[in-house]
Amino acid sequence: MSPQPLVAAADGSAIGNPGPAGWAWYVDDEHWACGGWDHGTNNMGELQAVLDLLECTRHRRDEPLTVYCDSQYVINSITKWMPGWKRKGWRKKDGKPVMNVELLQAIDRALVGRSVEFEWVKVHAGHAMNEAADRRANAAATAY
Repeated sequence: MSPQPLVAAADGSAIGNPGPAGWAWYVDDEHWACGGWDHGTNNMGELQAVLDLLECTRHRRDEPLTVYCDSQYVINSITKWMPGWKRKGWRKKDGKPVMNVELLQAIDRALVGRSVEFEWVKVHAGHAMNEAADRRANAAATAY
């Protein structure tokens, strides 16, 4: 019998984009985290939420992880574009450096040995876990 996947939502928020920024991941009301910075982008928040989720669940690395995410940028960066960026020395097709490279490299390292699936959810469409992560990310951004 294969283990039940750990399921979480990850989200980011930036007021002004860039501006005060926050991030959050959410499993349930007892298992979540959030944080932020005084200046960042929504994409930075989205990526930091995924990174912190991976780091905080590394002790459960043998369990599959499903991450609900409303950011196509995050999902595509991790699942589609990252292998090519790595081959090109973390440069895009046009030769320009990849944005948010430090976060993406840290996520790449945190994914080693993990079974992680990303599922896109429409933003503000009533997905309970995504909404919970969104509220926390926005509150963190607002606090800054």
